[in-house]
Amino acid sequence: MAAHFGRRLRKGAATTAVAAAAVAALAASQAPGVTTDDQGRQNTGAQSTPEDAGNGAHGDTATGNGGYYTDLPPLNSPTTSPSPSAGSTTVTTGESEAGIPATVLDAYKKAAAELQQSKPGCNMPWQLLAAIGKVESGQARGGQVDANGTTYSKILGPRLDGNGFANISDTDNGAYDGDSTYDRAVGPMQFIPSTWAWAGRDGNGDGVKDPNNIYDAALAAGHYLCRFDRDLSVQADMNAAILGYNNSQDYLNTVLRWYEYYRKGTHSIPDGTGALPSQHSDGNSGASPTPTPTPPGKPSPHKPSPHKPGGGSTSPSPPPTPPSKPSRPTTPTDTVDHLADGGTAKLSAMTGDTFDQKIVVKAVTKAGKAVAKVRVRFTIIGDTDATFAGGETVATLVTNSTGKATAPALVAGEKTGDFKVRALVVGRTVTGLDYKATVTERQADTLARTSDTELTCTPGGEFADQVEVKATYKGAVADGVAATATLVKSADDPTENDKGPYFKDADGKTVRTLTDLKTDADGVLKLPKLYADDTTGTFLLRINTAGGATLTVELKVAAATSSPSAPTTPAS
Repeated sequence: MAAHFGRRLRKGAATTAVAAAAVAALAASQAPGVTTDDQGRQNTGAQSTPEDAGNGAHGDTATGNGGYYTDLPPLNSPTTSPSPSAGSTTVTTGESEAGIPATVLDAYKKAAAELQQSKPGCNMPWQLLAAIGKVESGQARGGQVDANGTTYSKILGPRLDGNGFANISDTDNGAYDGDSTYDRAVGPMQFIPSTWAWAGRDGNGDGVKDPNNIYDAALAAGHYLCRFDRDLSVQADMNAAILGYNNSQDYLNTVLRWYEYYRKGTHSIPDGTGALPSQHSDGNSGASPTPTPTPPGKPSPHKPSPHKPGGGSTSPSPPPTPPSKPSRPTTPTDTVDHLADGGTAKLSAMTGDTFDQKIVVKAVTKAGKAVAKVRVRFTIIGDTDATFAGGETVATLVTNSTGKATAPALVAGEKTGDFKVRALVVGRTVTGLDYKATVTERQADTLARTSDTELTCTPGGEFADQVEVKATYKGAVADGVAATATLVKSADDPTENDKGPYFKDADGKTVRTLTDLKTDADGVLKLPKLYADDTTGTFLLRINTAGGATLTVELKVAAATSSPSAPTTPAS
């Protein structure tokens, strides 16, 4: 925080009053109850999220906790600032900082609009996407994008080789970042390849998920921030979402400052004319996160030694040995031989329910020793609408001190049947594991009437009470369970009766079998009114549910009993 504040002072906050305002504004953006380590990373507090717990230094963050721009917005609202005195550093005006390149701004707004439809409970403000885009890439380097939203050149973060940043070995064979040894964050929203592999989205409808396209990247960032049923109108959820993007308290503060600034007003400017940031968290300056490679020196040609006096010559000296390429340090991932099951029970749930069991895997060496700090990716495979908690189909977790990684809870959709969950080590090709999971239709094992009132009717009449039953499964309410109701011939003959009580369809016609019934949220099923024809006697109504619950209800049709006549008094 002090480093950020110092940069603002160097940019023209020259008076004590302005300095005090900066401190107050920055303090106001601090998340309550949070402590940080010496790198500015959050380590405790109310903002902890499921993916943060046990995920190590970089965990499943979008950026791998890579570098970002630390420039802060002007202290005043978006208005033109006066020029400083001669000889001082130029102050970036509020007007230019409030301008967002047209295509980039359009991408943020379209992503927020799509999320309002697909995840309305998230309450995604487009200004949050703009704040992250500013901090990650300076709004795609000031809007250096083509008409489709793709950057003219790749925006790459620093190499994540453990030198000042997380140590993340290559996961994409250089496909996105051009580096087959280590990963680098890619694109205007700075996704690391392993995160983009599951979080990527097609935001411009061209059929491609490209991290270098601002429409794709903005939509992916929005979905990433909205995970775990977060409501971004709640400050604690917004803080958790931002820290899940880059787990740094300084990063959180910087993004929140830009978010509040953009909320006060922005405007569209031509692509390529946006204000460029100048300060980066890794100490570099300039508008591009990509370091400029130093061209290799031209080797000097080898010359043979001169002839010795007196005749003869020496053998030419061997050419100098080229410097060896520094070897990459061994990481925990390099030692993994395979994944073993960590005690996963049978995976089964009914439609719409959360699975009671979670998948647990263990990373082990060839000798069977547990390996901690290894990233494991869990992917749902098959024709299913099941997801992990939070709505994603891929989740990356880091093994704990016992070598185990536990996948988020599975949530069954509406499709029944089997699917697989595949667990693989990220960054290393070793034997993984496939887990079978099953989604069944909703079931009940018990049916009972909600009333013990006798159901009676006179011939040609209407039953006074409707049949109402309650379904349960293992003692709990069984909601949404499919059921049928049939007026059967007898206890031993389940075929439909052709006489006695009946229901009426929408056209008033007689029906004695009802299908497509479902219990309500309380497990209750209330049948339509019953009517009687002219046949008297005791009849049976049988109700069956998915899961095998059955209940037979007696219906009685009898002529009305006439009251005995009062005795007459004989005439006198």
